Amino acid sequence: MSDEGNEAAALRIRPAEPQDAEAMHAAILALAGHLGQQAKIRSTAEDFRRYGFGPEAAFSGFIAEVDGEVAGLCLFFPIFSTWLGRPGVYVQDLFVDVRFRGRKIGERLLRAVAAWSRRRGGVYLRLAVDTENLSAHGFYERVGLAWLSTDREHGAYGEAFQALAGPDETRHEEM
Repeated sequence: MSDEGNEAAALRIRPAEPQDAEAMHAAILALAGHLGQQAKIRSTAEDFRRYGFGPEAAFSGFIAEVDGEVAGLCLFFPIFSTWLGRPGVYVQDLFVDVRFRGRKIGERLLRAVAAWSRRRGGVYLRLAVDTENLSAHGFYERVGLAWLSTDREHGAYGEAFQALAGPDETRHEEM
C-alpha cells in the first residue's frame, strides 16, 4: 500500500489492561478458529481478567491497536534459563486479526515483548508453534526466530496433570 507510513502512524502497541479481557479472549478464539481447533478452547474472558492482572499475574500481554481498534495481541510470561543464568520471555500466543495482516504488526508485537524482557535483564525469547500452522513457521523464521531441533516440548494436561500433581490436600506446604 502506498500509505504504509500512515498505517504505521496509526499503530499503537500498549500493555494489556483488565478491560481488554474480552478482546483478548476473542483473539484467542479467532486464533483457534484459524487452526480449526476452536472446540479445544475452555478459557473465558473472566479467566483472562482473573489470571492476567494484579500482583500475581500468570501472564502479561501487549495489545496492538490501529485507530483504536484491537488489531493484534501477544501474551507472554517471564522465564529463566538455568544454563544461561539469565531471564528470558516465553510467548504463549501471538495473534494478528486477518484484517490487519501484512502491516508488520506481529513483528512489532514480538519486538515489544523482546524489549520488555531485555529491560528486565532478559537475553532470549522462546515460543512453540502448532505443527500445522505453516504460515506461522515461515513468519517466525523471517523475523529471526530459529527452529530448535535440540528441544522437544512435553506436556501434562487434564488427568495426566492431576496424576502428576498428586492428591489435592487442604494444607499446602510453602516451597
